[in-house]
Amino acid sequence: QVQLVESGGGLVQAGGSLRLSCAAIGSIYRLNAMGWSRQAPGKQRELVATITSGGSTNYTDSVKGRFTISRDYAKNTVYLQMNSLKPEDTAVYYCKAGVQRNWYLSPYDYWGQGTQVTVSS
Repeated sequence: QVQLVESGGGLVQAGGSLRLSCAAIGSIYRLNAMGWSRQAPGKQRELVATITSGGSTNYTDSVKGRFTISRDYAKNTVYLQMNSLKPEDTAVYYCKAGVQRNWYLSPYDYWGQGTQVTVSS
């Protein structure tokens, strides 16, 4: 089995920073793209940032220049560095990873349990 274990959420004032981590644990043959999504109360889940297995990144417009996604291939971990946080960044943040568990299996998307980020004004 595979689990995505998230950490790093919390409460921060506007203008502050947080760093989220998500470690993929378990039977992993290959990790494909990884990313972060978020869901604010009463809103749909939105994709925030992604990083491919080759290291290419993509961001939603509202976080460009403030958030940075990165990954540690040796640790099967993806990070989201969030700077200049705004109250509208308040949401539950979920990590996602495309995991191939063996060479003969198709990749499957796994999700983390979510971590709360609250930005006070």
